[in-house]
Amino acid sequence: MTLPDQAVSVQPASRQDKFTSHPSDRENRPSVFLMINSFETGGSERQFAALARSLDPGSFRLQLGCVMQKGSFLEGFGDVPTFGLGGSLYKWQSIKARLRLARHLRDQDVQIAHSFDFYTNLTLIPAARLARVPVVIASQRQLGDLLTSWQSRVQTAMFRWCDAVVCNSRAAADLLIARGLPASKTVVIGNGLPTSAFAQAQPALPRISGRARVGMIARMNTYSKNHKIFIQVASSLCNQYPELDFVLVGDGPLRGELEREAESLGCKNRVSFLGDRRDIPAVLASLDVSVLPSASESLSNVILESMAAGVPVVANKVGGNIELLGDGRGVLIEPNDKGALAQAVISLVGEAGRGLEIGRRAKEFARANFSLENMRMRHEQLYLELLRRKKGRTEPPIAESSLEARRGS
Repeated sequence: MTLPDQAVSVQPASRQDKFTSHPSDRENRPSVFLMINSFETGGSERQFAALARSLDPGSFRLQLGCVMQKGSFLEGFGDVPTFGLGGSLYKWQSIKARLRLARHLRDQDVQIAHSFDFYTNLTLIPAARLARVPVVIASQRQLGDLLTSWQSRVQTAMFRWCDAVVCNSRAAADLLIARGLPASKTVVIGNGLPTSAFAQAQPALPRISGRARVGMIARMNTYSKNHKIFIQVASSLCNQYPELDFVLVGDGPLRGELEREAESLGCKNRVSFLGDRRDIPAVLASLDVSVLPSASESLSNVILESMAAGVPVVANKVGGNIELLGDGRGVLIEPNDKGALAQAVISLVGEAGRGLEIGRRAKEFARANFSLENMRMRHEQLYLELLRRKKGRTEPPIAESSLEARRGS
């Protein structure tokens, strides 16, 4: 699917790109192919959609692909070409999907191919090399510690075929280097937030004088997010602090189990399950503290959104959380330490001035470093620089866009 010529807005897929039939324009605007596993609610999917909608159509002819055409972020993209793997990365159907993808890349004259997650890394990279796509880029948007040892080894080996691997945190890049990937292949580009994330939103839930609200925002599809720790801490605090309310935002296959956990601990009337929400800024405006006790994070969108809203965050001292919340921009605790989590929540609720100061620092840091415009610009610079190198051009690099400069960020 070729996206239209108007920035940000996405038209139905039936509209033809008026430039594609002109060879000179095809040369002037290299074709970029972005691929994601699905469009379901998640951090990688959110960033994929944001980049696809913001990439400059005057500089690139953008095309998309996926493994499964489903999810809320699909809205507005039309009929995205699908390359189904048949439930396995290694069986005959997945091999046929890669061959079909390679033909698609050749037919569309793709010059830059960029995969966004584990499944598309292992699908797009070999297909792009088979199709002789000049620039092939992979992504590492999680730490990799939730993969099996076999998955980790296979993906790291596949990364060696790439021109670059975009990591959304320094922590993720360092782990790849520790696993043997040359540092020269890693590029750190953080997630991007739209301008609206920094605006003052009207609370989605009523604010009640004398009461405080603590929330956790995360999909309920994996135990690594540690929703049960949040519920257990909420249960321990409910009796001591009757002025505290707790909310869980998100949905997924674990929701029923988590609701039963809250009921068994006797705190279901104090822990509200809000389900999947599309008004996260308004939900954050309803919170006094945002909590994320997950075991593994590269660069959490939830933490970034909380920072942009000025809501103080309590999170585990893991991965990219340290990069985001260090230097007084949040409260970092050791993983699985329920006592420390409870104490951090009470401290922030009890010292309103401290929470406000942490939120102010966090918001300034997020605005300066994690705007959507910054994320878009750095991807565009990377695409053009790698393409220049492959074509052997001698023009000087774009100002402040060298890979070396980015690796030091």
